[in-house]
Amino acid sequence: MSIETIIVFALLVVAMVLFVSDRVSFDVTAVIILSSLMLTGIVTPEEGLSGFSNAATVTIGAMFVLSEGLRRTGVLRYLSSLFADVGGGNFSMTVGFMMVVIAVVSAFINNTAAVAIFIPVVIGLSNHLGVSASKLLMPLSFASMFGGVCTLIGTSTNILVSSIAESHGAEPFGMFEFTALGLIFAVVGGIYTFFVGIPMIPARRTGKDLTSDYEMQEYLTDVVLTEESPHVGETVEESALTEDLDLDILQVFRGPHEPVQRDREAPLEAGNVLRIRGGVEEIEKLLEREDIALRPARDWYDVDLEGGPDKLVEAVAAPDSALESESIGAVDFPERFGAVPLAIRRHGSLQQEQLEEVRLSGGDSVLLNIDEERASDIERDPSFVLATEVDVQPYRESRTPIAIGILVAVVLLAAFDIIPIVVSAVAGCVAMVLTGCLSTEEAYQAINWKIIFLLAGVIPLGTAMENTGAAGILSSTLIDVLGPIGPTAVLSGFFFLSMMLTNIISNQATAALLAPIALQTAATLGIDSRPLLMAITFAASLSFMTPVGYQTNTMIYGPGQYKFTDFTKVGTPLNLILWVMATFLIPWIWPF
Repeated sequence: MSIETIIVFALLVVAMVLFVSDRVSFDVTAVIILSSLMLTGIVTPEEGLSGFSNAATVTIGAMFVLSEGLRRTGVLRYLSSLFADVGGGNFSMTVGFMMVVIAVVSAFINNTAAVAIFIPVVIGLSNHLGVSASKLLMPLSFASMFGGVCTLIGTSTNILVSSIAESHGAEPFGMFEFTALGLIFAVVGGIYTFFVGIPMIPARRTGKDLTSDYEMQEYLTDVVLTEESPHVGETVEESALTEDLDLDILQVFRGPHEPVQRDREAPLEAGNVLRIRGGVEEIEKLLEREDIALRPARDWYDVDLEGGPDKLVEAVAAPDSALESESIGAVDFPERFGAVPLAIRRHGSLQQEQLEEVRLSGGDSVLLNIDEERASDIERDPSFVLATEVDVQPYRESRTPIAIGILVAVVLLAAFDIIPIVVSAVAGCVAMVLTGCLSTEEAYQAINWKIIFLLAGVIPLGTAMENTGAAGILSSTLIDVLGPIGPTAVLSGFFFLSMMLTNIISNQATAALLAPIALQTAATLGIDSRPLLMAITFAASLSFMTPVGYQTNTMIYGPGQYKFTDFTKVGTPLNLILWVMATFLIPWIWPF
C-alpha cells in the first residue's frame, strides 16, 4: 500500500469523523479534505478544482434557481391551497391527495423548496381536520422523497451519480430512467405510510396555541411601571430596565389593550404595563432593583402576544443554511427580522431561557414575537422555513405560466437528448431572470452554497480514491465478502451500505464516496456498473430512519415536535422493505 493510499484512507476517516461529529459544517469538512488532497499532491490543482466545474455541481445549483422561480411565481402556493378543497374535510382523502401532489412536484423541483411551502399549510390543515400535525408532516416528507427518486432532476444524488458514471465512459442517466422503479417504490411506500406509518406516528403536536406548545405560561409576565421609576420618560430602547437580565420587553400598554407602537420610540409613562419574557428568577431580580409592580399571574394565549402589529410565528432553521452553528444572539433577530425569540425547540426538548447563547442547527424551531410587517423578511430568508402561515408579499402570478413553461422546456430538452441537462438547466435559470420570474439577487440567494462546496470537495476525493487504488482496495474487500454469493448480493450490499451511510452523512457525500467503489467493483466482476450505481442512487435518497438523514426530515423535525425515535420506529421497516425490493427489482430493470 503506497503512502498516497494511506493518506487517502486517513482523510476518509477524518471526513467521516467530522461529518458524524458535526464539529464543523459539512461544507468546511469538504474544503478541508480538498485542500489536503492538493497540498499532498495526491490530486493536481486541476483535478482538485474540477468539482466546481463538474456538470453535476452546475446542474444542481441551477435546479435550486429553477425551484425558486416556481416558488416566487406562486405555483407551489396554488397547489398547496388545493389540499383542503380536494380533501373536503376527509382525513384519508386529504392525506392521499397531499402525498400525490408533493411526490409529483418533488419529481421536478428541489423537494426542500416544496416542503418549505407546504409545512405551514399542512399545520393549518391539521387544525381544520382536527388531527395532530405530526400525523401529516412525516407523510409529507416521505412523499417528497418518493417523488425525488422518480426523475433525474428530482434529487441532487441522481444528477451527481449520473455525472460520475458519464465521467467513466458510461451513458448518463436518462431523465425518466428512474421512473419505473421510482413509481413502484412510491406506491409501496405510500401504502405503507398510509396504512402502517401514520397509525404508528405519535400525536406529538397538540394543535393548541403556540404559547401552549412552547410551554410559555411560566415565562410571560406583566409588570406595571410606577411613578417612582427612573425609566419614566425613556423609550424602551433607551431604558436599562432589563440590562444584564435574561429578559425581553415584548409589548408596552398605556392602558387596557392599547399597545405602544412597536418602533419602541414612544416614551414610557407611569402606569404603563410591560409584557416581559423571562423566567421567575430573572423577574425576581428585576423586582428587587426596580420600582415596578407585579401584576397577578394569569393564563396566556397567542392572542395576548398578537396585539397591534405583533404576531407569533414559528420559524424552523433550514438544514444546511448559512446561519447553522450561529448563536441566536449573533443572528440578531430584532435587527434582522424585527423579532424577539421566545423559546426554541431542539430534538424534542424546549428551552425558554438563556437563548442568546444557543447555537442553531438544522431543524430547530424558534418561537418568535415578530412585527407582522416584517414577517415576509423571514419568509424570504433561505436560512429559515416558516411553520406558520403569514401574509407575505404577493407572488408574481402573472409570471406563473412563464415559470412553468421554462421548467417544462428544461425537462423536455434533456429528456429527448436535444441538449444535455446541464445546458438546459443553466439556460432555464437565465430565462427565469430575463422574464422577471426571479431577480438576480433572488437567484443567487436560492443556491445552497454549502451543497455546492460539499460537491466541490467530495468529487475530487472520489478521484483520489481511484488514482491511489483506495477504491480498488475497498472494492476487493466487498467482493471478498459478498462476491462468492453473486452480483445480486454485491448490489444488495451497496444498497444497504448507502442506506446506512446517508443516515449519518449527507446523501451527496454518500453517493460521491461509494460510486467510484461501485465502478471499480463492476469492472473487477466484469458486470455492468449501472445496477450498482442505481442501488447507491436510490438508497442515498430514501432515508427514513432518522430526522437527519435527509433534509426534508430535518425540516419537519421541530414543527412536528417529533422525537428521534419516532423516525426510527416508522422509517426502519420502510427502509428494510425497500432494500429487499431493490435487491430483486434493480437487476430485473437494469440487468448485469
